[in-house]
Amino acid sequence: MQRSRARSAALASGFALLLSSTALTAPTLAVAQAQAQAEVVQRIAVRGNERIEQATVLSYLPIQPGDRVDAAQLDLALKALYRTDLFADVRISAVNGEVIVEVVENPIINRVIFEGNRGLKEDKLRDEVTLRPRGIFTRARIQQDVQRIVELYRRSGRISANVTPKIVELPQKRVDVIFEIDEGAKSGVLRTSFLGNVQFSDNDLRDVIVTEQSAWYKLFTSNANYDPDRLEFDKEKLREHYRNRGFYDFRVVSAIAELAPDKNGFVVTYTIEEGPEYKFGNIQVATELEKLNKETLVQILPIREGQIYQDERIEQATDTLTFAAGAAGFAFVDVRPRYTPNRETRTVDVTFQVNEGPRVYVERIDIIGNTRTLDYVVRREMNLAEGDAYNRVLVDRSRNRIRALGFFKDVTIEEIPGSAPDRTGLQVQVEEQPTGELSFSAGYSSVDQLILDLGVTERNFRGRGQNVRARISVGSLRQQVDFSFTEPRFMGRDLGAGLDLYSYRYDLTDFSAYRTNTIGGGVRLGFPLTLNARGSARYTLRRDEVEIPASFCDPGAPVVSISLCQQRGSYTTSLVGYGVRLDRRNDPINPTRGFYTALNQDLAGVGGDVNYLKTELEGGIYYGFSPSFILSGTGSAGYVDGWNGDTVRINERFYKGGNSFRGFETAGIGARDLNSSRGDALGGKAYAIGSVELTVPTFLPEQYGVKAAIFSDFGTLGMLDDEDKLTVAGAVDPNIVDDLSLRASAGVSIFWRSPMGPIRFDFSQVLAKEDYDKTETFRFSTSTRF
Repeated sequence: MQRSRARSAALASGFALLLSSTALTAPTLAVAQAQAQAEVVQRIAVRGNERIEQATVLSYLPIQPGDRVDAAQLDLALKALYRTDLFADVRISAVNGEVIVEVVENPIINRVIFEGNRGLKEDKLRDEVTLRPRGIFTRARIQQDVQRIVELYRRSGRISANVTPKIVELPQKRVDVIFEIDEGAKSGVLRTSFLGNVQFSDNDLRDVIVTEQSAWYKLFTSNANYDPDRLEFDKEKLREHYRNRGFYDFRVVSAIAELAPDKNGFVVTYTIEEGPEYKFGNIQVATELEKLNKETLVQILPIREGQIYQDERIEQATDTLTFAAGAAGFAFVDVRPRYTPNRETRTVDVTFQVNEGPRVYVERIDIIGNTRTLDYVVRREMNLAEGDAYNRVLVDRSRNRIRALGFFKDVTIEEIPGSAPDRTGLQVQVEEQPTGELSFSAGYSSVDQLILDLGVTERNFRGRGQNVRARISVGSLRQQVDFSFTEPRFMGRDLGAGLDLYSYRYDLTDFSAYRTNTIGGGVRLGFPLTLNARGSARYTLRRDEVEIPASFCDPGAPVVSISLCQQRGSYTTSLVGYGVRLDRRNDPINPTRGFYTALNQDLAGVGGDVNYLKTELEGGIYYGFSPSFILSGTGSAGYVDGWNGDTVRINERFYKGGNSFRGFETAGIGARDLNSSRGDALGGKAYAIGSVELTVPTFLPEQYGVKAAIFSDFGTLGMLDDEDKLTVAGAVDPNIVDDLSLRASAGVSIFWRSPMGPIRFDFSQVLAKEDYDKTETFRFSTSTRF
């Protein structure tokens, strides 16, 4: 709230006048001059109090009637009353056994008003000051608040800001407090320069520090304003930059900011000493723990002799040793690197001392930041419970388990002091993110084919961690209605249970000659096998119908092969299946190290009309060279075959392309029926597809949310049953092609975390294909979360 200064001046007596008034004089103590020795207190009288009850004043006094008091005890009583902040002045005198306490009460604050604030919002200023309406007014507190406001402006780049406090006296010992603010001009950084730099140019180092040079187009950044505290952070950033590039002796001599002669900004100069470039010398691990093998520990370190010295590699090595010791059963280890620089050879020998640290136990676990997700949903993912021995390995695994839920944008677990040296608390800080998803995807192919899909999913129903999906999809490829419910902790155990109900209609006439109608449902269970492995079991019952227009199968002039026509009809599928998954990735969302593998098998024929066994295997491995360059290799393979005399029906075969094989349309590879002009896809009984992908930097600010990757996909699909390749006469149909030849593509994928949701663009170039394959050069997909 702002008031005109004229009105404030008319109402205010002035802060300086208040400070000089007799109501706010310095503390005084008047004792009867004749009082030379202690005397007994007969009664205590309080005078001058208006709002504060006499009994309240007496309760603060350390003396009572009947006590013997002297000058020292009266002085102690005076200080006790001042410490309450209730009084502007206090006088205590003792005459003839009567102690007289005279007080002048501090005013009560009616309002706190800010005038002249344009650069900072009033809410931010109110959060900073300690004076509040209905609070006690004191000179000390108003001066403290003035300094707080000035400091707030200084941190926002306004070094010349000035704050003048004023008061308006009101009846009944009340006051309005007014802070008159002269914000002054923003103190920009005219130039940042460096002295002593040889290896890196000024422009290179300007990209390292946080402080930026002022420019007319930098409207939305505060880093172009001068802030003394930011200079300290810049010094640390420079040290980090050089020490991670081999300059072990680097130091910042000084960081000086000088105000320009016209006072329109500052010139910041960093004086540095780079020193020579160092490499790692002898790397050793020293430990007295019998279960730890020194030679093995050295081998797993991310450091080798002769490499350029880097501080961050020391940190990585410390984490690696801590993790290895934890995996070996040592929950409490202390890893300390010792450095021995050799300035003649310009090498740094590093010895990692691994000792068993003091035992620490988890006293409590606090979950904060979960505004929507219930507390127990996060807590049950912890591998540690209150009272357990602290183990950093289990803490890291707990963080990965919580991140794997997909409910949170960020998860951090920090240690907080406990009630004793051998006690610690764990503070799990989570940041909620949307878990509902309104998905939309579209694909554009080389034959002008458009595929649309719309669905709704809630992965954290009512904050209980339950997954509910209700989808209605309408597109050129499929019409779909399905409902799915998953309870991740069935019966309170680490047992996931789910129910699926669905009805599909696939119109594959653009890819093949048939349509399918499916209605069915299933139940499933998921359970842990080991710390990093899970198993699953499932049962599915469904009814399928394959439709092919009768005109396509006219005996006189068939449009499609007899193998396709034989697929018409309705049948029931009853199958049981299981799955096993091992996941050793360091992060379930954005892995940079580790691998995963999964196996799934389904057996159809436990009742029903069809019999087949389907097996699929997939896996991936990840290796990060840096946060910007992450190499990954993923692959999958599958095989399905009939039993009890059955062949594999067309809708049970594998179809690949589109998102599963970039560069090819949906169902773009595999066996094909060339009897029609469409070239109907027949799928295949076997496939194997691999992908190699390297994420690369886009050189765009991180807040834009744009990432890129170079990829190459390769693999094959095919292998039909012999019966599915015959003509009516029983001969092999020459128009049915089935070749397990290699297909390959390469390209670039762009990932954009847009305001409406994540979007992916794939630009592909086919490197190897068959003449009958269907290709595409561009595809995009997107989803919007809520």
